[in-house]
Amino acid sequence: MTRLTTPFGAKSTAAEVLEGIDLTGKRAVVTGGASGIGIETARAFAGAGADVTLAVRNEVAGAEAAADIASTTGSTTVASRYLDLQKRETLAAFADAWDGPLDILVNNAGIMATPFERTPDGNELQFANNHLGHFALAVALHDALASARDGARIVSLSSTGHLASDVVFDDLAFERREYDPWLGYGQSKTANVLFAVGVSQKWADDGITANAVHPGGIMTNLQRHLDPDFARKAGWVSEDGTPNPAFKTTEQGASTSVLVAASPLVDGISGRYFEDANEALPHDPDGPRSGVAAYAVDPSSAERLWAVSLDLTR
Repeated sequence: MTRLTTPFGAKSTAAEVLEGIDLTGKRAVVTGGASGIGIETARAFAGAGADVTLAVRNEVAGAEAAADIASTTGSTTVASRYLDLQKRETLAAFADAWDGPLDILVNNAGIMATPFERTPDGNELQFANNHLGHFALAVALHDALASARDGARIVSLSSTGHLASDVVFDDLAFERREYDPWLGYGQSKTANVLFAVGVSQKWADDGITANAVHPGGIMTNLQRHLDPDFARKAGWVSEDGTPNPAFKTTEQGASTSVLVAASPLVDGISGRYFEDANEALPHDPDGPRSGVAAYAVDPSSAERLWAVSLDLTR
């Protein structure tokens, strides 16, 4: 399998990636589209002519984001709708209310390094929110995705955080091991990659492709659960709170998402992991913190996760 490379890189913006691409008539859903990478992903789609729906938990923020996108792009087809990835009834309601085909689904919303918590169903919060909620949403929207005329694309937001942990199938909910917020996050981000692999195995005949992306280091609301001192000690921000200059802007962070969602360069590609607007290399444990771990793209693990996820979301 040849690695896919593009003319774009770490500093490319979402608008640059979609320059010259006409998405008129395409319909896109972006979870967590009210802020951060999500709003810039949605803005790029709207700027290219797509009809965009922001799937958001905060309805006020969603309405404000939709209005902001409309004002900056001139789009009249941007809307927001309520969705809470931790509440199954809202996932079902969102999918039931969807009418017609869906061309692009960006599973963008996420939480990171949260204190230990289980959902009412007994699932660890990060795994439930980052993976199971998006898995259930995609399954519920399967028929809409399958009816997309030119084939639908799913974008699964992962992270270099996946390098911290494989999916621990024998203890997904930290019932027998001590909870570590970074291991929980890592497990959920590995699941995001394995989900894309699973789509490539299960839904290829339906014309649906999926790829996982690492957007890069970016300061957004994703860090809201961290101790403020952590970001400074980790070098993410300076003492006065200024982000590390090596970090990306949100417009740059959205570039890899829009690449795999809409660029003709990625036509027919599925089940892969991208970073810096290119397909990632295999992770080298002795090298920099980049690339994709072998366990995250393992077909047998993807098959197992799909079966487990169906059981946990029924």
